Amino acid sequence: MFHVLRTAKGSSARLGRLDTPHGAVETPAFVAVATRASVKGVESGVLCEIGVQMLIANAYHLHLRPGGETVAALGGLAGFSGWTGPTMTDSGGFQVFSLGAGMEHGVGKVASIFPGERLAPGGRRAQGGSLVRLSEEGVVFRSVLDGSPHVFTPESVIRLERQLGADVALVLDECTSPLHDRTYTRQAMERTHRWAERALTAFERTRGEGPNPGQLLFGIVQGGAFEDLRQESARTIGRMPFDGFAVGGSLGRSKEEMLRVLEWTLPLLPEGKARHLLGIGEIPDLFSAVRRGVDTFDCAAPTRVARNGTVFVRDVPGHRISLRNARFHNDPLPIDSSCDCPTCRSHSRAYLRHLCVTGELSYYRLATVHNLRFLVVLLQEIREAIGAGGLDDLERAWCELGQEKEKGDAGR
Repeated sequence: MFHVLRTAKGSSARLGRLDTPHGAVETPAFVAVATRASVKGVESGVLCEIGVQMLIANAYHLHLRPGGETVAALGGLAGFSGWTGPTMTDSGGFQVFSLGAGMEHGVGKVASIFPGERLAPGGRRAQGGSLVRLSEEGVVFRSVLDGSPHVFTPESVIRLERQLGADVALVLDECTSPLHDRTYTRQAMERTHRWAERALTAFERTRGEGPNPGQLLFGIVQGGAFEDLRQESARTIGRMPFDGFAVGGSLGRSKEEMLRVLEWTLPLLPEGKARHLLGIGEIPDLFSAVRRGVDTFDCAAPTRVARNGTVFVRDVPGHRISLRNARFHNDPLPIDSSCDCPTCRSHSRAYLRHLCVTGELSYYRLATVHNLRFLVVLLQEIREAIGAGGLDDLERAWCELGQEKEKGDAGR
């Protein structure tokens, strides 16, 4: 199911291939976020055209609407959405976190998952009360759509993911906050381990059911930013007969801590199985995580920032510009002169800025297509560099480009 084709010299970076019922994924790869079985604003044919290999949908959101039974009746995610390439489903563990501890601590997709120096040790940024009730059995939560009660257990999530029929399903886990203390983080980790065992039993019991009988199941390593807990979780989950593994939960209060978490965790996972990093996709992070042995990533940020006006460019500081900036009012250049995406082939920054600031819906599609193609090409270059033994040179070149200013414009 997963094949390591080559390992880079001087690092744990590896070139691989993940075989799924809907095709192979060449790794390292960026997995585009399609929360409700759709990448916002972009149809499946265009995703295929720009080289996206795999999508990740969210079981929590699809459970609420339209429901697993509806998706199953229409042939699973492939028949339902029209995307016939490989898919993955997140179990909803992050949504349980964001509606619970995330709200209490003010940490999540809106408030950065890396609180950094904004907080004193043990500090809190309370935003509101929890909307979930968590127990050994599972999670009780109220729908954000109509307030109706719902229950997620390891077994019910497996049934739901069988209905959705993704190629890779993730187990239900308890995602912790960077503000949780060691005692609670250990409790959550141990509960995640027990839930993983229950999920494996349920997965085996339902083998052959649903629209995708060849579905794979990935376990999730937890343990927060505590070295011994991460290592204990990696060993425990790594011994279970999962088809692959994901690293989730709190990755610390900073990106430096995140890298340490990966260094503690990844060497303890089985060498011959795929490793997925949940929720990380910034350009510098991709290089750092690939070097430590991550095979696939997912992150909503590239598509979300595109809709807000931010697009990726190779040769500017930070590799990004904001098209809302007035300096692009008369700019005839494409977003990135080196990009071959449909947006850059056909439209200028001036036109795209006009669409963005006037709220034209076509802007969302055009900017999202560019950012996704940008990442597809970057990961393709990373794969080629690993294969040719040139990962160091590629990363150095990208870092140097990130420090240059665009000709005639700072790009910000």
